[in-house]
Amino acid sequence: MKKLERSLSLTAVIAISIGGMLGSGIFVLPGLAAAKTGSSVWLAYLLAAVCILPAALSKSELATAMPSSGGTYVYIERAFGPLFGTIAGIGLWLSLLLKSAFALVGFGAYLSILINIEAGLTKYVAVFFLLIILFLNILGVKKVGKVQLVIVSISMVTLGLILLFGLPKVSTSLLDPFLLHENMGLFSTVAFVYISYAGVTKVAAIAGEIKNPSRNLPLAMILSLLIMTSIYVFTAFVLVGNIPLESLSTDIKPIYTIANMLGGSYIGYAAAIVGVITLISMANSGVLAASRFPFAMAIDKLLPSWMGKIHSKYLTPVVTIIMTCLVMALVILFLDVEKIAKLASAFMVMMFIFVNACVIVLRETAAQWYRPPYRSPLYPFVQLFGILSGIALLIFLGFGPFIAILSIFGLGAIIYLKFGKNATRTGILRKYGHRPALYLFYKRKSKNGITYRSNQNNETKNLDGKLMSDAGVVVPLLGNEASPEMLVEIATAINKRDTVQVVNITEVPNQTFLDAMVEENPKVVSLERRISRLAEARDVTIDFESAVTHEMSDTIHELSDQTHCDWLVMGWNGRAHSGILVSNPIGWLLTHINSDFALFKDDGVRHIGKVLLALRPGRKDKNFIAVADRICRFYNASLTLLHVVPEKMEVDAIADMENNATKLLKKVTTPGKVVIERSDDPIATISRMSASYDLLILGTPQKDNWISVLFGTGKDRFTEQSACSVLRLTMRD
Repeated sequence: MKKLERSLSLTAVIAISIGGMLGSGIFVLPGLAAAKTGSSVWLAYLLAAVCILPAALSKSELATAMPSSGGTYVYIERAFGPLFGTIAGIGLWLSLLLKSAFALVGFGAYLSILINIEAGLTKYVAVFFLLIILFLNILGVKKVGKVQLVIVSISMVTLGLILLFGLPKVSTSLLDPFLLHENMGLFSTVAFVYISYAGVTKVAAIAGEIKNPSRNLPLAMILSLLIMTSIYVFTAFVLVGNIPLESLSTDIKPIYTIANMLGGSYIGYAAAIVGVITLISMANSGVLAASRFPFAMAIDKLLPSWMGKIHSKYLTPVVTIIMTCLVMALVILFLDVEKIAKLASAFMVMMFIFVNACVIVLRETAAQWYRPPYRSPLYPFVQLFGILSGIALLIFLGFGPFIAILSIFGLGAIIYLKFGKNATRTGILRKYGHRPALYLFYKRKSKNGITYRSNQNNETKNLDGKLMSDAGVVVPLLGNEASPEMLVEIATAINKRDTVQVVNITEVPNQTFLDAMVEENPKVVSLERRISRLAEARDVTIDFESAVTHEMSDTIHELSDQTHCDWLVMGWNGRAHSGILVSNPIGWLLTHINSDFALFKDDGVRHIGKVLLALRPGRKDKNFIAVADRICRFYNASLTLLHVVPEKMEVDAIADMENNATKLLKKVTTPGKVVIERSDDPIATISRMSASYDLLILGTPQKDNWISVLFGTGKDRFTEQSACSVLRLTMRD
């Protein structure tokens, strides 16, 4: 299958993004918005841009992680699962068709300037042109899309001329009142004009065709947002500074009005023509995009299969195109302009709340496949601001849109219960939540329930797809280890039996067919060779296998169960635990596997000669010392047992602690000593002492602050500040 060519430059992507925003937001909406807040409407546009910036940054990150997945619907379904994917698909479909219906209402108003149409008939004219758009979409007329750049250019020039001649004529007397309905009016207007910027993220759907997407995609979104914010803000300022508020507040063709006022009737007619072609183009692209959401949901088995039918001749999703246009016609005929705009904004705000939440879920779960080249700055504060501001905007939009959103949730749930049982995917949140899905998706099943890549080239001897049931330690390799050999060597040191099982696991998104991963990766072959060389050097038995999966945590859990191992040993970046709202895979495993669990944070130390064991007194000291003893004997290293006690601890208590620790050390063969440090800052003390050692062994810390508990974002502070490699042990017995 051919891949899309990355041919779109930064300039082209900016033009496409601007084209997604330029339309009803400036040609229709400003007058209705001014009626809500007065001359401060320009400020409402500015604040709306600030509120949508987090979504632009978040979607940039998501798109660079999944550059060919196809947009917001897939991101939400991937993060939250098919239930929320269903709700999102319906919400996105409605927001786009409402925005397109709003553009057609404005189109009718601008057309009435050029053709004598009675005021009561403009809606029917809009429906007539909607019918033309319907046939264009069914016939698959692609040439219509090729003039989009020309239309955008003409619109931008028109608006630029209005600013050039309108700004000097702004009357300060018309700028009063600044706040027509005080702050509440301003904030409700921010929510009302939010839909104007919705197109800024449309380019994420074509991320697979953008040159250098990790740089150009976020840059294009931010630059196009800045450009359109400037146009919206200054155009709105010119409108309220030149047209009396009582006239502007009911005007749904304000660009014609200001052009006619500044340049006379011919200039006004020219502006009307620009309005007509801009809005009809926007409506056409809206139908094109909106109709694809129910089509994609039908393909994903979240809607009836007949909705996924394609026209045999024109190869277009005819059923969903007709359904989209039918709903648009009903909206145009039976809803007034303001209600259409409010509903469109409400659904889009809801979607962007989900988009910001997606980044939090995907980062906190640390899904192996989620490695976006671009990462949103100031995480998670940008995303939290986007979520909280979105919720506030929904409140300001009023009761009607809020009820509509609740209805979408209800409808989505009903559709999911009816059709979602056929869906084969699960969301990241479900997999790594506290009730994960307990089933695996591999490229093919073997008798024991796990499938491994075969050794097609016969270059290595161990890739036979069989786990060693007598392995004492299982080492899952996830591809992010600083040194796989060092991790396996540590596992070998811990092992009480004769065999270590190493499994290289590659996790791919649910949207990726595992059959596409059949080819043996040369990196896997190289890794197997290096592990084999380690086994020979250390004279130990190490079996190496490689697996591809959709469910990394469940796979590791299954490996632990099948081998009946004593220990599961993994590389680690210092993430401490899972949270109430989100669990990372490490946190999930800590609460689900039956074996002991060791996490190794590699600090680059390649020769272990001195080991520091730091424990809270009484925390299974005997078991921890036994593990430390095995490691020291493996490396021929010395052992130091460290207890950090409060400054005010009595001397007798310290003496008893030292005697007990000394007795424990005498039961192992490794020469060791006991060190007791007085300090009320154990983190700083252990950090300072770790500088003199090669390996620090710790127990599992307790959870600390509320942010860590909620989101699972906390780092193990002992590990983070250590000056050497760290092995953190979680022991069941």
